[in-house]
Amino acid sequence: MSKLKDITNFIRTLKVTYSINNLLHYSQLKHNKALYKKYGLQKPVWSSISSTDFKELTPPFSPWLDKQSLKELAEDSTEFQSFEPSIQQSIIDWSEEGYSILQGFFEEEADQVNAEIEQLLNNGKIKFKYGNKLMFVLHQSALIYNMATHPTLTKVLSFLVGKPVNIFQSINFIKGSQQGPHSDTIHMTTYPLGYLIAVWIALEDIGPEQGPLFYYPKSHKLPYVLNDDFEHHGTNHRIGSNANQLYERHINTMVKEQKIEPKTLLAKKGDVLIWHANLLHGGMPILNPELTRKSMVFHYYAEDVICYHEITQRPALFKKG
Repeated sequence: MSKLKDITNFIRTLKVTYSINNLLHYSQLKHNKALYKKYGLQKPVWSSISSTDFKELTPPFSPWLDKQSLKELAEDSTEFQSFEPSIQQSIIDWSEEGYSILQGFFEEEADQVNAEIEQLLNNGKIKFKYGNKLMFVLHQSALIYNMATHPTLTKVLSFLVGKPVNIFQSINFIKGSQQGPHSDTIHMTTYPLGYLIAVWIALEDIGPEQGPLFYYPKSHKLPYVLNDDFEHHGTNHRIGSNANQLYERHINTMVKEQKIEPKTLLAKKGDVLIWHANLLHGGMPILNPELTRKSMVFHYYAEDVICYHEITQRPALFKKG
């Protein structure tokens, strides 16, 4: 069994493995043809892709609130003024801090999600992947899909990014992730950079013993860390087998060098944390293993950008609905 696992893990490091998978899911990639042509990327849509492919290209645009302060623009922005006051107050510091918190936004839906997740698990319709993650449940739950596409939420996200956004994936957690500090951009990347945005939802009250989420305010202003910025042990034909660990080691070193301090989110049920593509965040250690930390994450890509996975050098597959 151990030998079979080693062989499987080796196969997963081969770029040709992903290229074959991409060909098998070509319908979920063909939208990239027009984008590759538009931005001057000369390669097939099913082949491997990383930030190296864009080094000689000049990004035609960048997120508007990375270059300007929302505080300074708010008074003259009709779109900002169209939000209710509580949302205005929640997002006003986006440019400076890199995150926003909408308190109690999904309080009414939280218990319904928990009940539905339990039912789907009991029926065997969903299973844990990558240890403790329930992936893409929005494709099996109208409730979760409707939350991910909530008109007010997506309007806020589109405003912050400066382009319309589309839901890419959902991740549900029963326990805390205990993941080290990272930026989502290493896993879900865009060209031009910065056109991913994430939403984390507390599905119960979360205290310090449950492995709460932590984040580093203002860390979105740090340089993006991409494959060429750390030794990932990959080659032209293979992905580094321990690239994730090497990346997180690099980020830990960077955090210490920058002397930045994290905030811990002790959330109430229904609270929503929105974070910038480059905001460093992770999960605190679980101090009481008897406790759950039920939560849900949505990741969105903006329209009209190329979407891919930097660390595994794969184009993003888009499943509709």
